[in-house]
Amino acid sequence: MSENITLYHGSVRIIEKPKFATGNPRNDYGLGFYCTLELELAKEWACNSRSGGFANVYTLDTHGLSILELTEPMYGILDWLAVLVNNRELGSLNQIASEAKTYLTNYFLPDISKFDAVKGYRADDSYFSFARDFLNNSISLRQLNRAMSLGLLGEQFVLKSRKAFDCLVFVRSESADGEIYFFKRQNRDYDAREQCFKRERKSANITEDIFMMDVLRGEMRHGDARLQRNLS
Repeated sequence: MSENITLYHGSVRIIEKPKFATGNPRNDYGLGFYCTLELELAKEWACNSRSGGFANVYTLDTHGLSILELTEPMYGILDWLAVLVNNRELGSLNQIASEAKTYLTNYFLPDISKFDAVKGYRADDSYFSFARDFLNNSISLRQLNRAMSLGLLGEQFVLKSRKAFDCLVFVRSESADGEIYFFKRQNRDYDAREQCFKRERKSANITEDIFMMDVLRGEMRHGDARLQRNLS
């Protein structure tokens, strides 16, 4: 039985047939075709400038596809972060962050190569800055976890395998007015930063919260009860 879902891809152009194994390998989840389940988000992502773009609409038959959902309970925020640091360029890092990158990829990185698609957070500007703050030991794990819900920056659905690409069918494209969606995109990111600054920056409990340094010193691993308690 088919299980069709609708996906949206924001772009400056109409893409009727996405090409497998092309694009930027340094995106959040590596090489793949990046989509969202929300039309409005796709229109925002299409508008890097006031020139506007398009939300390309597709259907995907997920029957028989292996999909990794990093937002499910069996995975934690550190699993997502391990994927992120394994793929994205993080720029200059302090000593803690450099050690953290190696540690996370060694002990928290899920093997996404065996999946046809990945669903998880999108590391937009705010999310990326929150992740860097945690790696640099500036915010706690609890603060990072809460920050990911701020601003509703959205999740993404990434097609990784040729099999997934073959199951994708183009339906139509919708124009995205840059005079509207460019500013919506900016405002969404700004709101996330403001909420994090006002609500989270001063809320850390130094004696109880877990910071990146605690993860390193405590040699914490995926599924560690100490991590679960700190986030509950």
